[in-house]
Amino acid sequence: MRLSPRHVRTRLTLWYVGVLSGVLALYIAATLLLFQVFLRRQLDDSLRAEFERVEDLIEVAPDGTIAMGGHGNDDEPGPLLEVWSTDGKRLYRSEGSELGGPAPGIPTEWSLSSAVLSDGTRVRVLARSLRVGDRAVIVRIALSEEPSRHEWRELLLGLLFALPVAVAIAGLGGYWLVRRALRPLDHMARHAERLSADNLGERLPIDNPDDELGQLARVFNLSFARIEESFGQLRRFTADASHELRTPLTAIRAVGEVALQGQQDPQRYRDAIGSMLEEVDRLSRLVGSLLVLSRADAGPALGRQQTALLGLVRESVALLEILADEKGQRIDVKGDADVFAAVDGLILRQALINLIDNAIQYSPHGASIRVDVRRSAAREAVIEVADEGPGIPEADRSRVFERFYRLDKARSRQQGGAGLGLSIALWAVQAHGGRIEVWSEEGKGSAFRILLPEESVGGAPALGG
Repeated sequence: MRLSPRHVRTRLTLWYVGVLSGVLALYIAATLLLFQVFLRRQLDDSLRAEFERVEDLIEVAPDGTIAMGGHGNDDEPGPLLEVWSTDGKRLYRSEGSELGGPAPGIPTEWSLSSAVLSDGTRVRVLARSLRVGDRAVIVRIALSEEPSRHEWRELLLGLLFALPVAVAIAGLGGYWLVRRALRPLDHMARHAERLSADNLGERLPIDNPDDELGQLARVFNLSFARIEESFGQLRRFTADASHELRTPLTAIRAVGEVALQGQQDPQRYRDAIGSMLEEVDRLSRLVGSLLVLSRADAGPALGRQQTALLGLVRESVALLEILADEKGQRIDVKGDADVFAAVDGLILRQALINLIDNAIQYSPHGASIRVDVRRSAAREAVIEVADEGPGIPEADRSRVFERFYRLDKARSRQQGGAGLGLSIALWAVQAHGGRIEVWSEEGKGSAFRILLPEESVGGAPALGG
């Protein structure tokens, strides 16, 4: 059984009505309490006024009893009045007065209390000592509380009748306000239902960009923009990968078909097989790069440990020296052997290999490639790979790390590769929380600088640890 309402507008309305009902209940209770205090204070003031009036009318009769002088009359309706001696003897009482004896002691100040008559009437009683002639007496005056209680009950009934009416009006008004406030959210929901992979360029409508719903729509639009960009990258990646995979496969098939046409001598067969193996090798490297990028997108866990960066650079250079020798190039490695960083050696070495291989490809025969390891003034570990290649045009520097992106002059399959090396290098460095900076000047070469953040940089590991 579902206890909570399904719609947010209903839940908000119920919360609003509940809170308002509680506030109104507290307000009614406070109002009734204050009104009761006001009525009690008004009744006490009336008792004091009556005492002052009676004080002037009380006199001693010739027979020694207490009587009401002036125009006072026992038959005249008014407050209940009793006069008592200090020893507890009643000296005078008005008609209907059944207040009973006074409390022990002689009250010197105003003494106020409540009492109930035999017929159930509640009265408010004021008692005070008074001298009549040469005698000290206790005067007790009482006024009925029923008029005040009647006024209080009328106010209670009026408030209790108005409470459900006010709550009902507030509930209807609150529901209307909530529906009006959430109407932009309904528009956004209906618009979001129409979004698909074919119309990711559309955005949610924003009625008021400054309120909470406008901020929510803006956040969703930013998310849609990122999703659209990711879809675009995925489409481009799929198209480029398909093109790169199709090219070597087409070349292998073409070479095989040519080799099967007619009777060929063994040398022609060897050349065809060699050409096919070259394409297979290129295809294997491409598939390997795609697997690395797939691993990058999955977010692999890094096995970090303190590593001497200069030693890691030398290991990477050793794997590529044969390629540099084929072009008569020299790779100079220098740097500080005390620069250590907490890195995953296999992943960071892949980045170094790709950067150094990129420098070898684009540097001319007999060129010098420089690899430097140092610590920056900001205590970042820096690995710089500089070549003497043709440089990178300024318009292309921001795109060299895009997947399958190659400069126009590097479009040849023998030199340009698949355009994934720098993308893999960028991922490997960013996985360590670092960044790659590019410096280049056309005709004078390029320099790729890896910077690892301060928190990943450390000193030499302790012996035995």
